[in-house]
Amino acid sequence: MEETNFVLLWKEHYEKIEASLAINKRLLLGALEDKAKSSLSSLKRLKTTGIILSVPYLLFLGALLFWAVTHYSPALFYFTFSVAAIFIINIKALADYIKHLVWVNNIGYDGSITNIQQRLNKLQLSIISHARIMCLQFPFFTTFYLSNKWFPHMVGWGYIVFQVALTGSFTLLSYWLYKNHKMESLNKKWFRKMIAGSGGRSVAKAIEFYREIEEFKKS
Repeated sequence: MEETNFVLLWKEHYEKIEASLAINKRLLLGALEDKAKSSLSSLKRLKTTGIILSVPYLLFLGALLFWAVTHYSPALFYFTFSVAAIFIINIKALADYIKHLVWVNNIGYDGSITNIQQRLNKLQLSIISHARIMCLQFPFFTTFYLSNKWFPHMVGWGYIVFQVALTGSFTLLSYWLYKNHKMESLNKKWFRKMIAGSGGRSVAKAIEFYREIEEFKKS
C-alpha cells in the first residue's frame, strides 16, 4: 500500500514538473517571439521615417533638376548630370523603403518558422542590395558644383589634380563598396555597421531570434 502511494505521489510530482516545464517553454518562446517582433517594429519605424524624409528630399532634387533642364546650357552639364544621377538613385531608395515596409507588414507571425525565416532572409538580401545601390551616388557629390564656364580651362593644374583625385577616390570607394555589398560580407563587423542604418541590424536580430526559437523547439 505504501509502495502504491509512493508511486502515485511520484507520478503526481512528475506531472507537475512536466506542466511547469511546458509553461516555462511557452514563456521562453513567447519572449523570443516578442523580441523578434520588437526588432521588426524598429525596422518599420526606420522605413517609415525614410519614406517621410525621402519625399521632401526628392521634391527638392526634382525642383533642381527641372530648373537645370529648363535653363540648360553647356555650363550646367556637370550640375544637371550629377543631380539627375542622385535623383534617380534616391527614387530607387524610396521604392525600396516602401517595398520593405510592405514586406515586413505582410509577415505572418502565426505561420511556420521556416516561412518567416525565408521572408526575413529575402528582406535582408533586399536591404543589402538597397545599400549597394545607394553607394553609387557618392562620386556625384564631388561633381555637381563644377561648371564648363570655369572648369577646367580657368583653373590651375593644382585644382585639376585635386578634383580628379577627389572624384577618382570617391569613384573607387563607391566601386569597392558596391562589390563588397553581398551576403558573404555579413560576417564582417564594418559591413554590419554600414547596413545597420538601412535596417540590416533589425533584420539580423529578428533572424537570430527565430533561429533560437527553431533550435529550442527542436531540442
